[in-house]
Formats: sequence, structure tokens, C-alpha cells
Amino acid sequence: MEMHITPTKALSRFIQLLDGVFPSGAFVHSFGLEPHIVLGFVNDKESLKNFLENIIEDQYQKMEFTIVKKVFTLLKEEKLNHLLKEDKKFASMLSYEWAKASKDLGENYLKHIDFDIKTSIVKSYFEKVKNKESYGNELFILSSYAYELGLDEDIFLLLWAKKSLINIASASLKISRIKPSEIQQILFSFDEILEEKIQQSSRKVSNFNPLFEEVIFSHLNLEPKMFTT
Repeated sequence: MEMHITPTKALSRFIQLLDGVFPSGAFVHSFGLEPHIVLGFVNDKESLKNFLENIIEDQYQKMEFTIVKKVFTLLKEEKLNHLLKEDKKFASMLSYEWAKASKDLGENYLKHIDFDIKTSIVKSYFEKVKNKESYGNELFILSSYAYELGLDEDIFLLLWAKKSLINIASASLKISRIKPSEIQQILFSFDEILEEKIQQSSRKVSNFNPLFEEVIFSHLNLEPKMFTT
């Protein structure tokens, strides 16, 4: 019988790291939720659920899920130079505000987690970031730390995605009439599909998100926001 070892330490660390009140803070792009609410596209439980599902399918499956899996592969193969190139390439695909927030959060996380690192490839990558020889995107830093702690990439993505969806959904509380209990129900419903969506992520990274583009062209004065704590 195959034995399954629960990475208790890794899970404990990431529960702390992914909490929005963590000293390093947390950020998430809304991908146009506020404009969608103002324009009436999101106005109830079902439309909010559809909006969040589209984020998973149009954004996470084609970008974040894909890049994290690539980071884990490069770490396993100990290809540091390729990792540095992907770090820089990922930043170039983000908007200026998004890229800056990702770098700032990545560096802040690194200040707190850069201790007792034993895996040579992770240690080398962290050194490159500290020496300003690599960009240090938040997802690259967190993925590397997850790898260091022996956390499975799918479990890490599940934790990260759920945290991000919670933060995005919370933006609707003050500007819509959707009840908090309904939002909780929506978030619970994603437990059944996130694992499947992670498995079905794209092989190539893409930064085209039709959900984001739609709202930009619909109303140029209503811009998606970046939430930072």
C-alpha cells in the first residue's frame, strides 16, 4: 500500500504566508470585478460565480497555474538560468502596477522565509533575487519556497488559488447586494472544481484575458483595481 505523507510543516507555513494580514501583505488583481458590478454584469450570486469561474479558466489556467508548474519543473531539473529567464519574462507580461506589486511582495516574502534553506537550486535563486540579478516575482518566490518545503505543486496552487479567489470575491461585499453567506457558498463550491482546473492548465503561458479586455473596452473610465494589504 502506498504511503501518503502530509507535509504538515509546509501547509502550516503557507496558511500563514497566504493570509492577507501577514506582515508582508498580500495583493490580488480584481480583473475588472468592480466595473462588472457597476455596469450590472455582476449583480447576484450566480453572476459572481460565473465571473470567478471565468477568472480561473481565462486567467489562472493560462497563466498562473502554467507558470507555477514550469517553475517546479525547472527547480527539479536544477536549471537556474532558465528559471531566471522565466522570472524576467513573466514580469514583462504583467502591467506596470501588477509587475511592481508582484516584485515588492516577492521581496517582502523573501525577507521572512530566507532562513535554513537547504535545497541548492532554491538557495541560488534566492541569492540572485537578493543581489538584484533576478526579478523575484511573488509566485516565483512562493513556488520556490513550496518546493523547498516539499509541498506538491498542485496543493500549492490549490492554496494560492483559493486565497486569491477569496480576496477577489471580498471586493464585492461593499459595492454589491450579494450577501456574505452567498459569497461563502460560491467559494465553497470551487473546492470541487479547482483540482480539476489545475490539472487542465495550459502548456503555454498566455496573458490574454478576455474578461479583462471586455471591461476595458466597455468603459474606459472604470479600471480594474489592485488590492494590497
